[in-house]
Amino acid sequence: MLALISPLFLILLFLGFPIFLTMGITSGIVFARDGSLVPLAQKVIDELNSTTLLAVPYFVIAAAFMERGGVAKALIDAATAWIGWVSGGLGLVSVLTCAIFSAMCGSSVATAIAMGTIMIPAMLREGYAPRFAGGILACAGTLGILIPPSLAFVVYGVLADASIPRLFLGGVIPGLIAAALMGVYVYYFARKEGYRVRSDVPMQDKIAALVRAIPALMIPVVVLGGLYGGLVTLTETAALSAVVAIALALYVYRGVKLGDFFHILVYSIRSAAAIMIIITMALAFGHLITETGLAQKVLELMQTYQITDWQFLLIVNLLLIVLGMFLEVFSILLIVVPIVLPLLEPLKIDPIHFGVMLVINMELALMSPPVGLNLFVISNISRIPLAEVLKGTITFFIIMLAMLLLVTYVPIISTWLPTRLMG
Repeated sequence: MLALISPLFLILLFLGFPIFLTMGITSGIVFARDGSLVPLAQKVIDELNSTTLLAVPYFVIAAAFMERGGVAKALIDAATAWIGWVSGGLGLVSVLTCAIFSAMCGSSVATAIAMGTIMIPAMLREGYAPRFAGGILACAGTLGILIPPSLAFVVYGVLADASIPRLFLGGVIPGLIAAALMGVYVYYFARKEGYRVRSDVPMQDKIAALVRAIPALMIPVVVLGGLYGGLVTLTETAALSAVVAIALALYVYRGVKLGDFFHILVYSIRSAAAIMIIITMALAFGHLITETGLAQKVLELMQTYQITDWQFLLIVNLLLIVLGMFLEVFSILLIVVPIVLPLLEPLKIDPIHFGVMLVINMELALMSPPVGLNLFVISNISRIPLAEVLKGTITFFIIMLAMLLLVTYVPIISTWLPTRLMG
């Protein structure tokens, strides 16, 4: 069986099939060749019959309405009023608002689009170098999948059968550290380049901007507070997030007209359906990996060469960085998790720690050419040449590499908060 998988998988990839279809077709052909597809279909259906997966469409809907509903502008206005006068103020506003917006929508692309559409033109008007402005948003936008609630953590939690609330908590401290490191660099670079400093605004204007942003700022408090307070489940949290996002977009910030409501809803449902199809194929491929005993063979190989846990994590990180240059981020999850997951327990690696490490690698993938999605998104919405955006992300990429090493080899950064709050 194993001898058939590799050539079939590679042939389909070279023919241009998407990763999720390659995984699904490979699984179907191999299982059909060795018997019946019915057991495979039954196993996948049983795993899809999960209330946890209902969170996916709700989070997608919430992200779509927050992106287009005026929530981003309210956050930016408040942040600009309070810290816009600091050296590199607009850059710092970009990082801060990306971090806050990430705590609402769970999507890196939505964060990059919502913030980049407003902040990049503002920075360019203030004399920021295009590559620097683009680099800030391309990198800060990746916080959308690290700071909870994160769609990437939901998908990883389903594939790895890990606690999604614990994963959310595991991403908090790394997310805040990453945002702080980005902010320090933005401040340093802006002072070095001598970017113009905005004048401070009156206190009454600061308070007015903050008051207008309060409904948006309450989203993570209400949603995540309800989850960790034991008042709602993960699925109910996602549904609540969607309802609040729609209400703010339609009635508070009025960024979405009633005529646009169904268009955004249909777009969201299509996106959610695509994600569910990808998850289905990944689950089928996971069963294929289990049936072939591939993970066990890898473990035996590691034992033969006496590979330790830190060496294993280094190898996985190097593999993920390379894959991130050529694959879309969810494709990385689909390929790596089924193969690597059975190896975590023998090596005594916490799946929460590994999940956070994996998501930071996904952040790096979003900034890695030639397929880094955030690079294309920022270039498209700002009209900054792709090469310039890429140059602007180099230092931020190095910062996130340092963050990856820190989280990889100091696991308490990602495990302390979940252990502290959930035992």
